[in-house]
Amino acid sequence: MLPGAVIGWDMSAALALGDALGVPPVAMAELLPGIEAVMVAKLNEQMEQSHGRETG
Repeated sequence: MLPGAVIGWDMSAALALGDALGVPPVAMAELLPGIEAVMVAKLNEQMEQSHGRETG
């Protein structure tokens, strides 16, 4: 954990949510890492912008 930054998702929770929604485990294993990477980058970008630090 880093103060003021998102470094990743709770994958146990993400996998449990996918399971509850009926998503096949193979699909989750294939898709979650890419989705997590984009979401983490975008969340950190939004937090930087909200604190007055523009990103390139």
